[in-house]
Amino acid sequence: MAASKSVTIRLDQSDNVVVAPAGLAPGKKIPEEDLICQEGIPDGHKVATEPIAKGETIRKYGQIIGVASRDIKAGEHVHTHNMEVLYYDRDYTFGTKARPTVPVPKKEQVTFQGIVRADGGVATRNYIGVIASAKCSSSVARFIAEGFDAEALAAFPNVDGVVSIVHGSGCGLADHGEGIELLQRTLGGWAHHPNFAGVVIVGLGCEINQIDDLMGKMHLETGPAFRALNIQDTGGTKKTLQLGVEAIREMLPEANRVVRRSVPASHLVVGLECGGSDALSGITANSALGAASDLVVRHGGTVILSETTEIYGAEQLLLQRAEREEVGQKLVERIRWWEEYTKRNGIELNNNPSPGNKAGGLTTILEKSLGAVAKSGSTNLVEVYRFAEPVIAKGLVFMDTPGYDMVSVTGKVAGGATIICFTTGRGSVFGSKPVPTIKLASNSKMYRAMEEDMDINCGVIIDGEASIEETGRVIFQRILDTASGKKTKSELLGFGDNEFEPWHMGAVL
Repeated sequence: MAASKSVTIRLDQSDNVVVAPAGLAPGKKIPEEDLICQEGIPDGHKVATEPIAKGETIRKYGQIIGVASRDIKAGEHVHTHNMEVLYYDRDYTFGTKARPTVPVPKKEQVTFQGIVRADGGVATRNYIGVIASAKCSSSVARFIAEGFDAEALAAFPNVDGVVSIVHGSGCGLADHGEGIELLQRTLGGWAHHPNFAGVVIVGLGCEINQIDDLMGKMHLETGPAFRALNIQDTGGTKKTLQLGVEAIREMLPEANRVVRRSVPASHLVVGLECGGSDALSGITANSALGAASDLVVRHGGTVILSETTEIYGAEQLLLQRAEREEVGQKLVERIRWWEEYTKRNGIELNNNPSPGNKAGGLTTILEKSLGAVAKSGSTNLVEVYRFAEPVIAKGLVFMDTPGYDMVSVTGKVAGGATIICFTTGRGSVFGSKPVPTIKLASNSKMYRAMEEDMDINCGVIIDGEASIEETGRVIFQRILDTASGKKTKSELLGFGDNEFEPWHMGAVL
C-alpha cells in the first residue's frame, strides 16, 4: 500500500487504476502516479493511471475486475459509465498456495471468559430462545418472549435475555426437498446453539414443518432445557402463552447458575460478514479482519467465510489455498450451482454490487469479491459447508450462503458461530441475538458519523495511524473481550430480535 500522505492508493504494481480515498478535484495532481486528474473523482472511487482502450481489461488488486466499455484516458474516473463486468475462465488450481499454518507458541496462547455447557460447547452469551416452527406460530412465540423484559429478568443477572426466533416460512412449502431441508437445518442449528441455555419451540399444529418431524431429523429431545408446544394441542393462544412462560420460568434458575471461566481461544467460532461495502472495505476493514482471522486460526479457532455471491470472481484465490483438492471441488460445485440457480431465475450474479456499493466506488462483482475475500486472511481453506450445516472443522472454512446479510448470518449462527465480525463502508446497522456482532467501519468519515453503531474504526489504516496488522490485533482483542461478555454497540442498541432470516427456497404453495 502507498504511504499515508499519497492522494491515491495503488494496490498492485500491475494495476491500471488506483483508488482515491478522499476523492479528487478536476486538475488535481497525483504525484505518485505522475498524472493529472481529468475530472472529479468521488471518495473511494477509481482513477485510470494509463489509457485503457475499449475492450481492454481493468486491473485492481493485481486481478481483472472488468473491461473498458469505451476508451478511457489516463486521469479519468473509472466506474459504471465506462466499465463493465467480464466473465472469464478463472485459473482453477487447487492448493498451489496452501501452506502449513504456524500455531501461536503455547506460552503466547490467549484465553477468554466463556460459558462451558454440559455437552462441552462453549458459549459467548446466555440466552433462552423461543423458536417458532412456522410463521403461523410466530406471534405466540413473540408473546412468550415479551413476557420477560428487564424487570422480569432482574433476579437472573447471568441471563442475557429471552429472545423470540420468528420467520415467514414453515408452511405453504413442499413437505420434502431443499426448501424444508434448509429450514429444518437452520432451526435445528439454532436450537442446538451453545448461546441458548434453554429453548421453547412453538408450533401451530397443522403446519408443514411439524415439530415432531423437525425434532426427529435434528436430534432434538424434550427435557428441562427444551420444551415443545403446539397451539392447537394446548388449547389456543392464551394457554400456550401461559405454558411457554411457565416453561421459561422453570429454566431461568438453572440458566442463571452459569459461571464464566477461562477457556482457550481455540474455542472461538467467528463468522465473517460484510455489508454496505464501499471501495475501502477491501483495503481496510476486510484486510484487517483477515489479519484477525489469521490470529484466530493460529490460536486453533475457527473462522467462517460465506456469501458465495460475493466471492464470485475471486473464488480462485480460495481454491489456491484449499488444503485438499476435494475441499476445492466442493467450492467449485457451489459456484456452478449458483450460476445455474441465477440463470434459471432470470438474473445474473453481477446484479450485485448493490446501488449503495456502487455509490461507494465498487463497480463490478469481480471487484467487490476481491475485497470480500480479504476477510479470510491467508491460512488454508480446510472445509466447505452447505448452508446451516454444523461447522466442526478447525481453521478457515467456507459456508455457502447468499450475500444478503440477514440470511448469511442466520446460516453461520446455525452452523455454530458464536461471534460475528461485520465490516461495512456505507454504514450497515445490524445485530444478532443470541450471537453478538462486532461492527468494523472501513473509513473514518462514516465511523465518526455513526460512532454509536460502529465498534472499531478501520479507517485509521488509510489515515496513516495504524497498519493492517496492528488493526487486526485490535480486532482480535475485541473478539476476545466480546466473547468474554463485553457488550457490542448493536447489543447496547437492542438489535437482534428481528434479524433471523432463513434462506427461503422453492415454490410457495
